Amino acid sequence: MNSRSRRWSRGVCIALVTGWFVGCDTSVPQSPPSQSSTTDHGDPNLRSDTGSASISGSGTKRIIILTNGDSPFWDACREGLNAANSELKLASSGLKAVLDVNDGTPQGQLSKLQQYATQGDIAGVGVSAIDANNVAVADELRSLQKKGIKVLTIDSDLDRTQFRDSRFAFVGTDNLAGGETLGACAKGLRSAGGEYVTFVGRTGAQNAIERIEGFGQGAGENFVDRGKMADDTDKALARENVRNAIRNHAGLNVLVGIWSYNAPAIVDVVRELNRRKDFTIVVFDAEPGAIAAMKEGQIDAMVVQNPFAMGFQGVKLMRAMIVDDQATIAEMLPNYGQTDGDILDTGLKVVVPGDDSPLNADRFKNSVEFLALPSFQEWLMKYGLTGS
Repeated sequence: MNSRSRRWSRGVCIALVTGWFVGCDTSVPQSPPSQSSTTDHGDPNLRSDTGSASISGSGTKRIIILTNGDSPFWDACREGLNAANSELKLASSGLKAVLDVNDGTPQGQLSKLQQYATQGDIAGVGVSAIDANNVAVADELRSLQKKGIKVLTIDSDLDRTQFRDSRFAFVGTDNLAGGETLGACAKGLRSAGGEYVTFVGRTGAQNAIERIEGFGQGAGENFVDRGKMADDTDKALARENVRNAIRNHAGLNVLVGIWSYNAPAIVDVVRELNRRKDFTIVVFDAEPGAIAAMKEGQIDAMVVQNPFAMGFQGVKLMRAMIVDDQATIAEMLPNYGQTDGDILDTGLKVVVPGDDSPLNADRFKNSVEFLALPSFQEWLMKYGLTGS
């Protein structure tokens, strides 16, 4: 994003911010306690810790968040990461957090992890796993841990049955719940049901698997699944998949975007075919293009994650692991060691075009924040973001 310098120079300096994006208070006493303070910016989703514990050895060590591909979704994550650099005072601990963008392939992700293993300045890695069942990636993460590098998954996890030991924890969306929420959107918008196709980058990614499964559960038995179409993060193929789905399924009336860039791809094709009235369009995430499309009436509902929180909280947890701040780890993962206690949920929002939407907050769980687009845009502006 090109607003980083402008945002922070405005004086929006989050000294220690209250709560994390799950809505929990994650403040942790430092040693000595007088080194901690908080500044409340009116949002319960952020809190910074300013402990001065440092890692052993000379030189700055890197904390890396490795993406699954290149998307505006990651711009907001980068902003959260940059906020963590500043507000957690990583430099005082001999640390610096950076975002590394993968090329959208499993091999590209594996190659980057292998490179990290040869570099002596890396202290922590948070990876958005592109394939949930990729044995080579899981093995490489285990190898990094054996070298003393702290490992998380962020945004998309590995298969938890097989590879849970390859990372310490997962930071991101409860993707099954997210899919159910998007399905509930479709059900509320089209009560008689319909036929749907889901569009996604890779069907083998854990977030894709869980969102698609959850969508079917949330939509219910009146909705018929006509298939899932993968594009391998190829934006041209993403659009072609939409064209083919519409061409091949005469009864298709619900188009479902699972990854962030699928929303603009769906909108582009439907607009190109001049068939907006024929489809209910529900999508994940709020890329700038998707926000503009919703404002124009081209998207009916968005289930929005919090990549800013993924960046901030992912870095915060890795820092705590690196400096052995057990108090912060316990605050962030209070149920660690219990079932799913290694999951830090960064929350969900449902965004609709306006107050005249058939959807309302009563359709969703209390943990889901319901917003009309203008209110959501105000939230983005508050943190200097253009998407989420």
